Amino acid sequence: MKSYASAGTLIIRVILGIIFLAHGLDKFGSGIGNIEGFFESLGIPAFMASVVAIIEIVGGIALILGFATRIASVILGIVLIVAIVQAKLGMGFLNGYELDVALLAMAAHLALSGSSLLSVDSLFTKKR
Repeated sequence: MKSYASAGTLIIRVILGIIFLAHGLDKFGSGIGNIEGFFESLGIPAFMASVVAIIEIVGGIALILGFATRIASVILGIVLIVAIVQAKLGMGFLNGYELDVALLAMAAHLALSGSSLLSVDSLFTKKR
């Protein structure tokens, strides 16, 4: 039976990239000042709101293109872990951090396996 693991990983990579790109753009679009205030209420310096938004935008684009997939996934995974611990853990699993855990699992899969199907990364690796 033929395996479609590469196609499944491609889907995970592109969807995760779109989600992060949308979240990063939304942080700027809805007013970064609001996000800065939220970060400050959590004890996180306000400027980190812009840093996180930029990481989400750049990381999302990188995943969509399949560029530095493993690195982008690790960095986005760290963003998710901080979001869970700092902002969502107290809300509980349901209606709290369940989506973040699912996204973290997707990022972990990509960090461990990479994604070469239809990716920029595949242009720089030797074919086996």
